Amino acid sequence: MTTEGIEAVFLETHNWGRAAGFFQALGFKLEFDTGHNSGQLRNGDGPYVFIAEMPESRELQAPRIVLKVPDADTFQPDPAVDVVTPFEDTHWGTREMTVRDPDGRLWSLQAPGRAGLGT
Repeated sequence: MTTEGIEAVFLETHNWGRAAGFFQALGFKLEFDTGHNSGQLRNGDGPYVFIAEMPESRELQAPRIVLKVPDADTFQPDPAVDVVTPFEDTHWGTREMTVRDPDGRLWSLQAPGRAGLGT
């Protein structure tokens, strides 16, 4: 089984409202606001953008592209793929794996959460 393209872009910010407003000005619609300075926006049927506010004291990480995996239990990466962390349940109801590409960049792979788990 392989990935199914880009699922999302995760973006850190120091100002949730300003960042969300920027994407809304570009045509993205707010799908949900978590109520704690983060939320998800989408433009059409493409990948979503998830924005999370970080403290001013924290250096922001580069945007992270997330690849879609339909089923974490049946996904077996090629042996050439450097798995940094295997699939783990997230507190937002998905399962996430981290892999490293040949140039050292980290990529997230996201699959639906297990039935009965999540938010």
